[in-house]
Amino acid sequence: TMTIHSEEHIVDVHVRSGVYSSDTIFDYRHGYIATRLFSRNACFIMKIKKEYIPELQEIGRLAFERQTMKNVYSPNNVWVQFQDGSSRLGHLKDWVLYGKHIENLCTGLPLYE
Repeated sequence: TMTIHSEEHIVDVHVRSGVYSSDTIFDYRHGYIATRLFSRNACFIMKIKKEYIPELQEIGRLAFERQTMKNVYSPNNVWVQFQDGSSRLGHLKDWVLYGKHIENLCTGLPLYE
């Protein structure tokens, strides 16, 4: 499911698929995306790069198309591959940078950037 909070510039994406379940937050105000993978008990954070990540209004349009057409062809489909690296727990300065929504998602989990 996807929820768009236009006034806060936030998109919440919840994927419920057993072992592959995840929650993702697109925080356009702070410029970061965070994904919490439940099977890995970890949080992955990346900077939003405008050339690869659709704008807030575009995400809503793509979601609507996918819901109504069930099969969208778009050059803006986003695929991300994470590579294991070193992790750390978030500190106050991280949460100021990433914002409260990502803090709520990732507090207490190892962070991978």
